[in-house]
Amino acid sequence: MGYQFVVTEKVESSFWITLNRPKVNALSKELLLDIYNAVEEAENNPEVRVVLITGGEGRFFAAGADIPTIAQDLDDPMGEDKMLAQGIRTMNRIESCVKPVIAVVNGYALGGGCELALACHIRVASTNAVFGQPEINLGIIPGWGGTYRLPRVIGEGRAMEVLLTGRNVSAEEALQFGLVSKLVAPEELKSSAQELANLLAQKPPVALKELIKLYLLRAIEPNSSPHNEKTAFERCARTADAREGVDAFLNKRTPQFRGV
Repeated sequence: MGYQFVVTEKVESSFWITLNRPKVNALSKELLLDIYNAVEEAENNPEVRVVLITGGEGRFFAAGADIPTIAQDLDDPMGEDKMLAQGIRTMNRIESCVKPVIAVVNGYALGGGCELALACHIRVASTNAVFGQPEINLGIIPGWGGTYRLPRVIGEGRAMEVLLTGRNVSAEEALQFGLVSKLVAPEELKSSAQELANLLAQKPPVALKELIKLYLLRAIEPNSSPHNEKTAFERCARTADAREGVDAFLNKRTPQFRGV
């Protein structure tokens, strides 16, 4: 499938989605739609086990929503044909992907760019990454999930301070907060992310899917977590992969998971 503002590449069982809207990867409606469709493509491809989203090798993962477009849409920001509405659809699509999605953050991830990273299931970053939700400085607030995903990831107190001040968060602070799970040198970022993707690709797909679904359900219905976990465990236990995993453990061999 051809895209205008993203470049896609399948590497073994991984599907890379690289934002390509120079100079700062500002998130226009067209770029957001490309991301949405690329995630759809990856999820529908049975050969893909893991999805990775990155801004490439430049200074910006994504600088945020396209500000001139926001200025045009202030009277009706969430109309179905507007950029902000497409942003919500895209972030929700990423989060609901049943294959692991890794944000590979190479530089500035501000505003909508930070929300894009938050929508992914795992975040790894280079040591020159910078995160932030500066919307307060424009007289607005995050509109693509920042107000509920950021507290879920780093805690209410820290999130409120970041949201209310609009300040930037350094890579080191992001690691301390748990916003990212790993920091590496910029030149090692892609290979390190690929190693993580390769590790995840070796895991049983059904169990991965169930864990991701539980993650989403916990956010929507926190009180139902015990029941949801029980049901998901039963689904996993009935798979051929579960029998393969247990047998491989007992016989001290490497399991070969097939996703069934």
